[in-house]
Order: sequence, then C-alpha cells, then structure tokens
Amino acid sequence: MEQLSNIGVIRDVLSRHGFTFSKSLGQNFLINPAVCPRMAELGGAGPGVGMLEIGAGIGVLTAELAKRADKVVCVEIDTRLLPVLDETLAGYDNIEIVNADVMQVDLSALIAEKFAGMQVAVCANLPYYITSPVIMRLLEQRLPIRSITVMVQKEAAQRLCARPGTREVGAVSIAVRYYSEPKLLFQVSRGSFLPAPDVDSAVIRLDVLPNPAVDAPPEAFFRVVRAAFSMRRKTLLNCLSGGLGIPKAEADSLLIRAGVPSSARAEQLDLEQFASIARSLL
Repeated sequence: MEQLSNIGVIRDVLSRHGFTFSKSLGQNFLINPAVCPRMAELGGAGPGVGMLEIGAGIGVLTAELAKRADKVVCVEIDTRLLPVLDETLAGYDNIEIVNADVMQVDLSALIAEKFAGMQVAVCANLPYYITSPVIMRLLEQRLPIRSITVMVQKEAAQRLCARPGTREVGAVSIAVRYYSEPKLLFQVSRGSFLPAPDVDSAVIRLDVLPNPAVDAPPEAFFRVVRAAFSMRRKTLLNCLSGGLGIPKAEADSLLIRAGVPSSARAEQLDLEQFASIARSLL
C-alpha cells in the first residue's frame, strides 16, 4: 500500500480495523515521508542483508526496509496490528511478522532460523518507555548483528551516544560503548508522528564491535559502572564503597591498584579506567 505516510490514509486504515493507539505500548506512528527511507539507508538495508525490526506500527519503516533488503522480520507485540499489517504490507513477499514480545523471544534462535546465510542488522522506531532495555538486550546477548539503528527520544539519544568525560555521560553510555560504537545520525521533530509525542526524537546507529571495547569481564565491568554512577555528585571513593558494599579503605585500595584517583567522579573516567577498576576487583 502506498501513501502510508499520509494522515488521511493512516486514519482510514486504522478506523476500518477498529484500531486505537495504546499509551501503555508507547505507540506513535511515523508520518514524515522523509524519515523512514533515510533510516533504512543509514541502517544498512541492502542486497544480502536481513533486517530485524522491533515494532512495525503500520509498516512505514517495514516497507522501506523491504524495498532494499533481502528479508525483513518484524517482532510486533500488538496482536491488533496484525490485520492492519496484512493490508498495508500486502505488496511485499519478503516480510515476516512475528507476534511476540522482543523482551521474551529467543532472539538468537530467531536470527538463526530466519536469516540463515545473511548479514543481519536491526532497525526500529522504539517506544520511549523501553528504549534502554531493548538496546541492552540486543547488545548483551552478543547476537550476530552488525548494527542497531533506532529512533529514540532525543534526550535518550544524547545519553546513549555521550562520550566519556562529558556531563551527559551515564552508566548506559558506558554500557553502549563497551559493546558498540554509537553515532547520532539525525534528529526528528515531534510533528513527524501520529499522535505527536511531547518530545522530539533522534535516530542513532550502534555499530556492534566484534569484541568488547576493553579487556574486562562484563559482570565485573558493569558492577563497577553501576556503582560508580549510583551517586552522581559523590566521588568515586564514596560511590564504590556504597555501590559495591565495601569499606572505604577497601574501595580506596581498589582505586590505587587501578591507578585511578579516589577524588575523581564517574563521568570523568574513560572505558579503560572502568576496566582497570573491574580487573582490580578480580
């Protein structure tokens, strides 16, 4: 179906299927015709590539991915959208909709089954309420994917792509850089959606690294990162003592072994310094 970015067409399709937007699922459908083609291109959709989409909406991005990639598999949680997508995507034979919760489905098995012999990339317009959990699930499972291109809330995009040493950096920023190289691609105004959200959005791409960015076991590394950012206005000494549940003297010894000043704050550290503290824990 053409004109899927036309508000009148969208309202007509949704009305005929008795569909109403769900606030609990964070549903805001793209209506800006320039956004999805750009996302598909920058997200790596092309010959020999399988695209995994999370949440189809009414299929605007799905269709753009299908025009470029060999195959598109979309994990869509909302059963009510299945008949809508049957209509809007009827002209494509390389799209498969999987009715499931992305936080519950076995993604490794799904990719192995659906994308045999293909390079795989993720491209999605993510609901704001589940942005970080979905991204971290994709990264932590070490899936055979080359990149994750997602549209998220603008402020979330800035946090996810924040560089160590800047005020915007947080635990999720460090976590993302442990597994990938993040890049903010472009911004999207709130008027590009139906219904329009209260905030603007941005599209980011995470190029997945073949190995973690630093030499430190994930469990120890993220334990340190969570503790370090647990009290942003406190020094590392206080944060690690409280966050790791150890005496200050022990936390101080840990930092000395890692070569990190105890007076430093979490946002001042780079990945290698977090890794050094994590290795000192072992």
